[in-house]
Amino acid sequence: MHRFTDKVVLITGATGGIGSATVRRLAAEGARLALTDLAEDAGEFLSTLEVPSGEMAYWSADLTDEHQVKAVFGKVAERFGRLDVLINIAGYDHDNGVALDRLDEANFEKNIAVNLKTAYLCCLEAARLMRTRKAGAIVNMSSLTWRGSPMQFTYSAAKGGVATLTRSLALALGPEGIRVNAVAPALVEVEAITRIVPAAQWEQVRKGIGGTYPLRRIGQPDDIAGPVAFLASDDACFVTGQILEITGGARL
Repeated sequence: MHRFTDKVVLITGATGGIGSATVRRLAAEGARLALTDLAEDAGEFLSTLEVPSGEMAYWSADLTDEHQVKAVFGKVAERFGRLDVLINIAGYDHDNGVALDRLDEANFEKNIAVNLKTAYLCCLEAARLMRTRKAGAIVNMSSLTWRGSPMQFTYSAAKGGVATLTRSLALALGPEGIRVNAVAPALVEVEAITRIVPAAQWEQVRKGIGGTYPLRRIGQPDDIAGPVAFLASDDACFVTGQILEITGGARL
């Protein structure tokens, strides 16, 4: 299946666990890839992708900086001439597991900036490019914590903001042919978590939390990449303003 043949797709957070899985999924479906992340040198990762020559570009950027965001989108327009799809995956939880009475204002600001501001800035720039063609699709990364979490206060606030930003943009941009949706995963096994949690402890978390989900496991990056690809594709041409929870049935 090549749903993205000749489609220009910008993916943020491209070298992370969910990001790289999404990149590979879209590459396999024929996308012309514009990729960005914090990593200065993503050569080793990029070399693993099977993308026709000239159909992929990577730029390092801090997407909490409006000037760097504008620069990335300017490069996309210069290199590819247009933008068909934006997939906002960049994000990180700077307050995971921090109790209410130990919350830190600096980490609150980090979580809002990294998880909400990045999506906001990228959506604005994507809309400017997509409006010229009266078509486009945006997929944002929320989280199941958008419903609330007793141990992820500032992250859940940021991801709740992504969810409501998504719905607001869908209302505003729908008349211009631009769809805006979001995915909201439960726990996903990614290197950003497994490299900082001791192996034995992670195994307990994986089995413990996964055992509470109806499907009896936690998520894998490919579990998220597939639904993201669906929402970004023309298969979802009549879908907008939705927050798709990808959770193995958690919190039904």
